[in-house]
Amino acid sequence: MSTKTKKNSFDPSSIRTITTLYFMMFAALLLLLVWCLQNLFIDNYYEKMKSQETRQTAAALKAEYERDSGDFSALALRASVNNGVFIRVDDSTGISIYDSGTYLQPSTMAYNFEINSVRMRLYDSNKEEMSIVFNDTTTDAHRLVYATYLDGKGGSSMLYIVAPLYPVRSTISILREQLLYISVIALFIAFLLALFMSTRLSSPIKSITRSAVELSKGNYNVKFNGGTFTETNELARTLNKASYEMQKTDFYQKDLIANVSHDLKTPLTMIKSYAEMIHDISGDNPEKRNKHLEVIISETDRLNKLVSDMLTASRLQSISVELNKEPFDLIEAAEEVADTFLVLNDQDNYNIFFVPCKSTYVYGDVDKIKQVMNNLISNAVKYCGEDKFIKIELKRSGRKIRFDVVDHGEGIPEDEIAHVWERYYRTSANYNRDIEGTGLGLSIVKGILALHNANYGVESKVGQGSDFWFEMEIVKKQQ
Repeated sequence: MSTKTKKNSFDPSSIRTITTLYFMMFAALLLLLVWCLQNLFIDNYYEKMKSQETRQTAAALKAEYERDSGDFSALALRASVNNGVFIRVDDSTGISIYDSGTYLQPSTMAYNFEINSVRMRLYDSNKEEMSIVFNDTTTDAHRLVYATYLDGKGGSSMLYIVAPLYPVRSTISILREQLLYISVIALFIAFLLALFMSTRLSSPIKSITRSAVELSKGNYNVKFNGGTFTETNELARTLNKASYEMQKTDFYQKDLIANVSHDLKTPLTMIKSYAEMIHDISGDNPEKRNKHLEVIISETDRLNKLVSDMLTASRLQSISVELNKEPFDLIEAAEEVADTFLVLNDQDNYNIFFVPCKSTYVYGDVDKIKQVMNNLISNAVKYCGEDKFIKIELKRSGRKIRFDVVDHGEGIPEDEIAHVWERYYRTSANYNRDIEGTGLGLSIVKGILALHNANYGVESKVGQGSDFWFEMEIVKKQQ
């Protein structure tokens, strides 16, 4: 299948399809709920509300009847007109003394059967009021007939209210027709909203996918656009950062190849040249032969150091380094490492100072921590500046001990400090082709300290020098 065909084909698992489907399902469920409520519960709900309204009307009429202010007829007529009910009052002999006559304009005798039925049930009960729903099969209508005593419980005068409930078939038919139109409109609007939202959701992801394809082809200059959503913007920013880091790593690797090629070529050339000299010239001269052999050994050691650094960095990256952790005296270990550099004070006029504190034990791999200290001091030796000043200091602070290597070199630009721990990296301020090294020393330091869960960092200002440091937890000396 071609890429174009696959791109244009319908994908049931795509965000756009699933989002549209979920929107439509949500709208359909809402409409189904409305239909169920409308058709299954409208009868009971309407009856309950009409019964409550009738009781409130009866309570107002009873209160006015007891006050006997002369406004009972006006209040009854207003209630009859506003609520569409029939109101009737009978005296103690059962003779009607008031009849509103507004519910379908009936005669007084129209509801005699219903009223008599309610009155008889009220007499037989021990209640103050009674309401019954009567069904009219001929007109498919229902009405609520309510009766109560006007003179209190067991009184002589009776109040009757006849309220229509609903014409079942015609009402439901009208409601269903309206609901059908509402359903069609709601589904159409839901479809448009679903289409709009799914497009908004899928567009930035499609854009990120296209950019990711370009990145996989090696185009590190591609930019990721996350659109307007926070999540996709975060993803785009992360991928842009990853693209930038990959571009830097690619540059560093190419630079490493150039550096390593340069560093390997020189000792290999030297080894070959001096081996040829021994073979052709100095083989029979012990003094010259030994001198030439020393050069070969020195260059071989240099090659071995390059290969060892690359191997260590590779192992640290794959987390395949085994640590032999045990309590050891960090001051003693630091002194051993510093002693190998203090000879430079006499040989090359360096100003290296070692400032220890009292004996302090830490828990870790002593050989790996020595390698860390050696790399940090070696780094300072390379970049210490014209005064060749280097201070190696250890100091305690609370439950931790800190190891610092301070120099007065060129320093590191602020925007490059975070990158000095990366493999193959050399700062622009200190970049010098003639300085030996693979750019792996600080990367090895970072890997070893990370395995020890130790804090580390660098403080530097351009033109003033740098302070590389790490700190470890203090432990008790084992007896």
